[in-house]
Amino acid sequence: MRTFVHGAAVWQVACPQRPSRVAGITMAGFRVRDLDALRMVPHPAVTLLLEFGTGSPVMDHAGRQQRGSVVAGPGVGSGGAVWARGQNVECVQVRLSPVIARAVLGASPADLDGAVVALDDLWGREASRIRERLGEVSSWDGRFALTDALLARRHEAGAPVDPEVAWAWDRIAGGRGLVRIDGLAAEVGWSRKRLWSRFRSQLGLPPKRAAKLVRFDHAAHRLVAGEGAARVAVEGGYADQSHLHRDVMAFTGVTPASVAGEPFLAVDDIAWPSA
Repeated sequence: MRTFVHGAAVWQVACPQRPSRVAGITMAGFRVRDLDALRMVPHPAVTLLLEFGTGSPVMDHAGRQQRGSVVAGPGVGSGGAVWARGQNVECVQVRLSPVIARAVLGASPADLDGAVVALDDLWGREASRIRERLGEVSSWDGRFALTDALLARRHEAGAPVDPEVAWAWDRIAGGRGLVRIDGLAAEVGWSRKRLWSRFRSQLGLPPKRAAKLVRFDHAAHRLVAGEGAARVAVEGGYADQSHLHRDVMAFTGVTPASVAGEPFLAVDDIAWPSA
C-alpha cells in the first residue's frame, strides 16, 4: 500500500498484483481518514464504489446525498456536480468499461439516468453481502480477489452488448476520441440512427458524447502531468486552446490550470498506473 499526498489530501492506495480475469475491469483500494470535499471528475468508465469498514463515504449530487456503496455511469460529475466526502473511508473502487458494465451491473448504464445510484437499488441484498465479506477479509489482495470473483461471475451471467456497439466503443477509446464518428455506422454496416440508438441505450451516452469524454480524459491527465495547455490542445484534437478551455470547464466547472491540481486525477498514476 502506498501513500498519496497531494496538497491537503493524504490517502493510502492499494493496487492488485495481477489484472482482472475480465477485460475491461480495473480496480484500486483506498483508505482515507478524512475525505474532505473531493470533486469527482467525469471519467469514460462506469465507476463502482464498494465501501466497507467503519466509515462511510457520502456522495453529493444535484442536491441529493448517497451514502455507502454507489455506482455512477460514464461522464457523471460534469460541471463539477458530484462531490465526495467522509471520515475513515475504506473502499474498493472499480472502473468498468461501458462495454461490460451492463453485464456486470445487471442494468444498462443508461438506466442510471446520469446520476449517482445506490448499489442497493441495483443489487439488493448482494450489495450488503459483498460489503460484509469485504470487511471480513484482512488483506487488500484478498479483497481484490473477492471483488474480482464477484464481478467475473456477474459478467458471465449477464447480457453482452451488441458486437457492433462494442466495436464502435473500442474505436472511440482506442483513438482517444479522435475518430470520425459519422463514419462508424458505415463501417459496421448499420444506419446512423440504429447505431446511435443502440450505442446510447447500451452504453449510456451517444457516440459523439463518448468521443468528447474520452478526448477530455486524455487531455486532463496530460494537464495533471504538467504539460502546457497549448500543447495539449494542439495534440489532443482541439481547435485551439480556447476550445480546450471550454471543454474542461464544461466537464469539471474549473479551468485547465485548476484541473491540473485535482487529486481525483492526480492519484491515477498510483491507483491505475497502467492507464
